[in-house]
Amino acid sequence: MAIRTDMWTFREGIATQTVTGFEVEARDGKIGKVDEATTEVGGSFLVVDTGPWIFGKKVLIPAGLVDRVDYDTETVFVDRTKDEIKHAPEFDEANFQDAKYRDQLGTYYGSGVTRTPDDELV
Repeated sequence: MAIRTDMWTFREGIATQTVTGFEVEARDGKIGKVDEATTEVGGSFLVVDTGPWIFGKKVLIPAGLVDRVDYDTETVFVDRTKDEIKHAPEFDEANFQDAKYRDQLGTYYGSGVTRTPDDELV
């Protein structure tokens, strides 16, 4: 199942200035910092370093999940819970450009369902 392309595009009205180093807030609290951000059309995402919160795991968050950016407080707000991000597949530096990997992430985040690391991505 192919994902919607808007999952990988920043929402309208969200400026795409540099957000690297900004704090990242889920619906229910802080989850880490932006390690990397891209703004490619139809393929934008954030790599978030969750630091000690979940033992240094990095996760890839599609740009479409960015709810808003506060440049005054240097905070990116994402439209997912801490648990959803905690259970997201770990960032795969070797395959993050691969369409299948992105489809899996889009399926995971698009469902809005909290999954465990043992759940198979389809």
